[in-house]
Amino acid sequence: MAPHSVVVVGAGQAGLETAAALRARGFAGRVTLVGDEPPGPCHRPPLSKGYLTGTVSAEDVPLRPAAFYAEQDIELLTGDRATVVDRDRRTVLLESGLRLPYGALVLATGCRPRTLPVPGSSLSGVRVLRGLADAEDLRLRLDGPPLRIVVAGAGFIGLEVAATARGLGHEVTVVEPQSRVLTRALTPEVADHVVAEHRAHGVTVLTSRHITVLHGDGERRVRAVELSGGERLDADLVVTGIGVLPNTELAAASGLAVENGVAVDEQLRTADPAIWAVGDCASFPGVPGLNGAHTGGRTRLESVQNATDQARCAAAAICGEPYAYTAVPRFWSDQYTLRLQMAGLTAGADETVTAGDPAGGRFSVFCFRAGRLIGVESVNRPADHGIAARLLANGTALSAATVREPGFDLKRLPRTPPSATPAVPDSPTTPTASPSGSTLQERLTVHA
Repeated sequence: MAPHSVVVVGAGQAGLETAAALRARGFAGRVTLVGDEPPGPCHRPPLSKGYLTGTVSAEDVPLRPAAFYAEQDIELLTGDRATVVDRDRRTVLLESGLRLPYGALVLATGCRPRTLPVPGSSLSGVRVLRGLADAEDLRLRLDGPPLRIVVAGAGFIGLEVAATARGLGHEVTVVEPQSRVLTRALTPEVADHVVAEHRAHGVTVLTSRHITVLHGDGERRVRAVELSGGERLDADLVVTGIGVLPNTELAAASGLAVENGVAVDEQLRTADPAIWAVGDCASFPGVPGLNGAHTGGRTRLESVQNATDQARCAAAAICGEPYAYTAVPRFWSDQYTLRLQMAGLTAGADETVTAGDPAGGRFSVFCFRAGRLIGVESVNRPADHGIAARLLANGTALSAATVREPGFDLKRLPRTPPSATPAVPDSPTTPTASPSGSTLQERLTVHA
């Protein structure tokens, strides 16, 4: 039997999609969506690209128009933070003092950016990028005379900001402590191609460097970045993109298990049968997408696609139609003219095969582990991305030897009938808020 009311804590992509999916499935009870950011649910991917250049306006950022919430009878409470979950009484206490009863509770609390743990990190001009307020601040700073910008961290957020800032005419240096960029997200073949593109556009990319101190002037504005070894970089602006931390404090204070995120089962339910967790904050069992199977330890993903698919999975369970979350992870990033798309999780691959034209900037890297396809990374090959996601979902047996064959083309492979794994249903009345496959991965974690 469906509960009488659902409270969703967190008004980002996952929270909004949960509320929308409940209504799309015919849930007739009260739905309340609570978020601590005043603007309400917003598209995050444009914030590091189009919003900074002005091609995307503040009016384009909301995930749904204001009328949507009234039409769908979703109570949206913004600028208010959930502080206490009383599991015995099944209520959520908000910072404003409002107490919300729930029959089912969904935690979609997301993540927060890591800050630089070095002296000087509180100086003016040291910024992170997560929400609309952060993006607005950066846009105002970039809309002016050329700046000397240091980007701390060469993840997707950092590199997208670097590409955008460089395109606006600023001097950009990216500092990455690892020996190469995107170590956990991309194969060396694709990561090296990305770095080459940045350097071709005039961005300085420094790897195996640690930021040790940020130096300011008399007005406490950042003016220089000091690296391990004593090297100093002049800086008018420092943008930190060194990853994020899941917001698990509310869950932990409620006595729920936390394992690099709020621990949930295959249906995204916590140990409390009335509480689910979805999106960036959820740590679920195994690796999805391997022909419907979960293998390995626990996984936490940060992407629009994952947030949307998990929201639908949780909504289905709340409505009494549960299925296991097994959606193939899909990510993308746009930098300059590069369209990077990833299907599956390629970390841990023991064999890779490149198909296409790397010199011409159109290729895909097929990643295998123990002879099995586990993921495909594509550069300006959107057809490869879509087909690869389908192959991974169906468990199609594609071998490295096949990819190496002269003239190999994914589009010429025979179609495999869909597996019996329950599909994630599309919402009949509320289409997903972003294009198919359009997701942004800043960080993914797979724990054995």
